Amino acid sequence: MKKRHFLGTLAAGAALPLAAHAQQAKGLKGPALLTVTGAIARTNRGPMDAALDQMMAKQKLAFDKAHAFDFAALAALPAVTIRPTLEYDGKPHALRGPLLATVLQAAGATGGKLAMRAIDGYAPTISVADARKYRFIVATHLDGQPMPLGGLGPLWAVYEADKFAGMAAKPVDQRFAQCPWGLYHIDVQA
Repeated sequence: MKKRHFLGTLAAGAALPLAAHAQQAKGLKGPALLTVTGAIARTNRGPMDAALDQMMAKQKLAFDKAHAFDFAALAALPAVTIRPTLEYDGKPHALRGPLLATVLQAAGATGGKLAMRAIDGYAPTISVADARKYRFIVATHLDGQPMPLGGLGPLWAVYEADKFAGMAAKPVDQRFAQCPWGLYHIDVQA
């Protein structure tokens, strides 16, 4: 099965469980797009349900509490715009969304490491210090448009690599290894 077909099938199958949990997460108006777990103080949903959280179960995630964000909750946070040169076409693009540090603050994160997980299972780990240093954002928009599932979205943890000499010196295809597109889960670790 081709990767894109698999991801499309996975996304379609995941939509219903996400919608079900959006109703269970307090204060959300739409389906949860990002779930933050681990060392957090503010929660709005309960434990993972292996029957309803199918994608999380297949990726062997487990948690007792979480803070879920829908698009409206992320859009309500102060947003910034960055303009990195992307590896996909070698051109600068405008990416907009809240700082990752702001998202973590909203969830009451207290840990020092972040395991970020994409819908395809890609899961880089970065320190909270690096997330702040590089000013990672949770991008919701690319060139003024919401990012669709099946492209780079709907969420992408990304930073402006061009602004950091050590990163800008690398070939563009090596600058974003710590930037999962299709982001849906962050585990805050001690």
